[in-house]
Amino acid sequence: MNVGEIPEHWEGVYQTKAKAEVSWFEDRPQVSLDLIASTGATPDAVIADIGAGSSRLVDCLLDQGFRQITALDLSETALAKTRARLPDDIPVTWVVGNVLDWQPSGHFDVWHDRAAFHFLTEPADQEAYLRVMDQALESGGHAIIGTFAPDGPEKCSGLPVARYDAALLSQRLGPGYGLVTSIHHDHHTPWGAAQRFHFGVFRKV
Repeated sequence: MNVGEIPEHWEGVYQTKAKAEVSWFEDRPQVSLDLIASTGATPDAVIADIGAGSSRLVDCLLDQGFRQITALDLSETALAKTRARLPDDIPVTWVVGNVLDWQPSGHFDVWHDRAAFHFLTEPADQEAYLRVMDQALESGGHAIIGTFAPDGPEKCSGLPVARYDAALLSQRLGPGYGLVTSIHHDHHTPWGAAQRFHFGVFRKV
């Protein structure tokens, strides 16, 4: 599958599958919430959720009082599903687009990505992602990146992924980011399969 086909792929996924038919569904994204809390983020923090899909992370952050949230995804359908659950006047900026060429208008204190970065298997795409992240993230801000671990699946939704542990992810981000926290997590799909994830929390120097 070439890059141009990727948005259509995700539109197809979200248009044809119910929430419990996708492997990444969580009733409550507790690991992400805990890691965001670990950064010390307060309700006035500016948060970006990359590859937000129809995740309930936005719902939970709003419940916790956060009021400056941006949710980005390739799929308009995915974001529409989230918007349909929530009031019209919520303080969320919705962005349908590709993070690789995104030009956010502001800066973020927390950059959260659960399982978007690992779909970038080409070094040029990884570098483009990290350039956008570096430009968007405040100095002293935190990047939370969740990927399949080295012993996790080799594919997701039919697409190949790049798998990481703390050392590999630290090397990829480079010296401008210091590792704060590294955890492995077994995510259980709606049908009971276990998928090993690695989450790294990095502070921008």
